[in-house]
Amino acid sequence: MSADSTSRPLRPMHRISLPEPGPPRLGTLATGTPVWIVTRYSEVRQVLMDPRFNRSSLHAPDAPPLLVVPNLLDSPDGLVNQDGAAHQRLRGTVQRAFTPRAVARWRPWVASVVEALLDDLAAQDRPADIVAAYTRPLPVSVICRLMGLEHVDRERIRHWADHALSGGAHSAEEVGLAMREFGEFAGELVAERRRSPGDDLVSGLVAAGDDLGIEERRLVTLVCGLVVAGHETTMTALGNSVVYLLTDGQGAWKGLAEDGDAAATAAEQLLRTIPLSEGRVLPGLIRRAVEDTEVGGVTIPAGSVVAVQTNSAGRDPDVFPPGEPDLFAPLTSPGVAFGAGPHHCLGAWLARLELELALHRLAARFPHLRAEFTLETIEWREGQMTRSPLRLPVSW
Repeated sequence: MSADSTSRPLRPMHRISLPEPGPPRLGTLATGTPVWIVTRYSEVRQVLMDPRFNRSSLHAPDAPPLLVVPNLLDSPDGLVNQDGAAHQRLRGTVQRAFTPRAVARWRPWVASVVEALLDDLAAQDRPADIVAAYTRPLPVSVICRLMGLEHVDRERIRHWADHALSGGAHSAEEVGLAMREFGEFAGELVAERRRSPGDDLVSGLVAAGDDLGIEERRLVTLVCGLVVAGHETTMTALGNSVVYLLTDGQGAWKGLAEDGDAAATAAEQLLRTIPLSEGRVLPGLIRRAVEDTEVGGVTIPAGSVVAVQTNSAGRDPDVFPPGEPDLFAPLTSPGVAFGAGPHHCLGAWLARLELELALHRLAARFPHLRAEFTLETIEWREGQMTRSPLRLPVSW
């Protein structure tokens, strides 16, 4: 939606209304499929960690439709749609690369990417678009370097990612064409790294996959998923965090600049309180009950689709202080922005590192950064699974 739209401007993500925490209740997906909405923190964690709620059964022959236009999340070969031993086997091909210890070793080069982008931003005329100069290219640059894709056109990757997580912005035909192109690229990449392995994530993935006998189609789908997931959520979280910090959260800017550890704590609070999605496409992380299971005093019947509302859980007043977050107060309970249980986001530690360094160094380099936009004039990137600013003019 552009600023001159005749419809009412969208709210920034930190101000959107969320389902109130309460017992599981029935809703309906855009496809007409009934869905149980789970909102309370303890029950969200229960569903995410209970094997009686899984992903693979969402693709069984009797499964109801979830998406009006299928995207990458709909692929039964994807890591996110495996369960049990099959999931652990596939996840094991890349899991070691994303442990906290492994990610900590990447801090110097992630910091170097941050500084290079900030140098470029500082050289721009003002007002400058911080999305084009910083919040969008940072996560793409990091995942491309990690996967050895520096030679690939970044706009090509963005095109595939936009279609891979499309939530209505593209037709089924457009998504299908983009996903075929993406799959061909990933297939060629896997073959190339098998012939000439290097010191990158894809080479390690292929070697581990071949040792474990992982099917080629699943390796290819995993590469596609890592490219997309490796930057999409971080780009969204960073862009929406900048919106908050330059408007309602301006009071935290000085603290972010002064202390990197404080910035790490702030990143956790921002992930907890600023949603990535409004839930227009899917109202949460989706699971399916494989047997009758009680959640919060409600029996959810076998075969039911369940949506876990991590955004509401992150603001559950029984767990977290209500109202505006104190960005520099450590979380009192583990956040659920990255999920929980066996499907906990593989890239969570990398995303945390990027968000921490991006916000700390931005505030340190630009202590007087100011918005040349208002909450009403922001142009939004819409029609995706997530929502983030399309452009954010800033000065300093």
